[in-house]
Amino acid sequence: MELVERTAAGVLTMHARARSAGADCQHCGSPSHRVHGRYMRRLADSSVGGARVVIELLVRRFKCPNPVCPAVTFAEQIAGLTSPHTRYTPLVREQLTSIALALAGRAGARLARMLGLRVAKDTLLRMVRAIPEEPAGQIRVLGVDDFALRKGDSYATILVDLERRRPVDVLPGRDAEPLAAWLKHHPEVEIICRDRAGAYAEGARSGAPQAVQVADVWHLWHNLGEAVEKTVSAHHTCVRKTFESTVPTAPPASDDIWQTPPAPTAGTLDACGRERRLVTRTRERYTAVQQLLADGKTLENICRTLQLDRSTVRRFARATNIDELLVKATNRSTILDEHKPYLHQRWNEGCHDTAQLHQEIAALGFTGSIQTVRRYLRPFKAATAAPPVPRPAPRPRRIVRWIMTDPGNLTVDDAADLKEIRTGCPELDAVTHHVRDFAAMMRGLQGDQLPAWMERVLADDLPALHSLITGLSRDIDAVTAGLSTPWSSGQVEGQVARTKLLKRQGYGRANLDFLRKRVLLTP
Repeated sequence: MELVERTAAGVLTMHARARSAGADCQHCGSPSHRVHGRYMRRLADSSVGGARVVIELLVRRFKCPNPVCPAVTFAEQIAGLTSPHTRYTPLVREQLTSIALALAGRAGARLARMLGLRVAKDTLLRMVRAIPEEPAGQIRVLGVDDFALRKGDSYATILVDLERRRPVDVLPGRDAEPLAAWLKHHPEVEIICRDRAGAYAEGARSGAPQAVQVADVWHLWHNLGEAVEKTVSAHHTCVRKTFESTVPTAPPASDDIWQTPPAPTAGTLDACGRERRLVTRTRERYTAVQQLLADGKTLENICRTLQLDRSTVRRFARATNIDELLVKATNRSTILDEHKPYLHQRWNEGCHDTAQLHQEIAALGFTGSIQTVRRYLRPFKAATAAPPVPRPAPRPRRIVRWIMTDPGNLTVDDAADLKEIRTGCPELDAVTHHVRDFAAMMRGLQGDQLPAWMERVLADDLPALHSLITGLSRDIDAVTAGLSTPWSSGQVEGQVARTKLLKRQGYGRANLDFLRKRVLLTP
């Protein structure tokens, strides 16, 4: 080391040259002492006190004495300091690579600049791509799942070693062929945990016929929840009747209170007693879709004929009845719901001034307009007193949550409401029994009881659960294994969540190969 000097503001320049007598050729290994020439290399080193450090190294170029060596001359390399074609010391390169793995290109370049290391975002991407990968090694239990590169457009598949709890590869697409090809190079795989996608099942069968496929229990529980939600939506009319039959009645203010018709509830009718436009449109679309299906039309033809989105047509086509669709159209809460008891009370006390009532509930937190209050109170003007506030029926998803929750974890009120619903609707009572039997089977790893459970479900009139049983029957071996073994895709779901974070940090800047490197190499 000859000199250390400050050549510019915020930059420290260090001048150095090698003292060795000769060097070995990097191509053939022959030692050489014949100096062909000299040149200056500038290497970026770690910052000192926030100042950038640049090492100006005087490097010699030697002539190779081996006449058959393709390199006539070669440059000397200083161990621990230089390597061919690099502008960073090994320490700085390691730092920049760690930054690039953690933050990707653009964000990583900003952080490096704050640390006194100037680097372009594309250089960071190249550094990550140049990192050698560790071999996957022997994998006994493999987890498989997909994630979206661009939702609805392109996807990829992540493979996780469940025993070592780390990802081992990322495959393009979510088809059977890439997975099968990867599994053929890993015949040691004994267990494959996956969701119930048919492509992964086919890929596992063709690529690893010796492996036991395990359907993930979370996906099984989720599929069951979807079937329960469809059933609750189809029988929500029973729920409404049950709650309407137990409407609390207030003491009458006069004898003719009971002679007035009840006010329209938030359902199929609006405040003026007319059928809501959303309800009318839902009925018309349901009738049109079902008629076209009966005529043999495909979903694509129906989409073009009715000018509807495919997901909308599919929802109307899969609905078992109109009530299942009207649940979402008629069971919507409003900002006035929590203030309705107060309005009823004040109306019966004799206050019929809409403006005053609006001011009073506005002081209680109501944020709507006076027109909303006026439309709601309009039916009351023809009556002697306001009818009692109808007891609101719980939403379908809330009922589903009660059914899918362990009975011991339900509150007293929720358990009482669920018991009331089960008493008023035999179908929902049967669904609750089936769900709790499935939960006990899943917690106790009693997959051998699955066939008997499926027979009990088929014995009841539950179309949505029958569709679930049909799907389970096509993948019965994997489902049975999922309910009988402790292996699941929980780790894979965690890796997918981490991958989504890494993907968003990249801002779409790099391709799948860069994302794959970050997934495999980021600790």
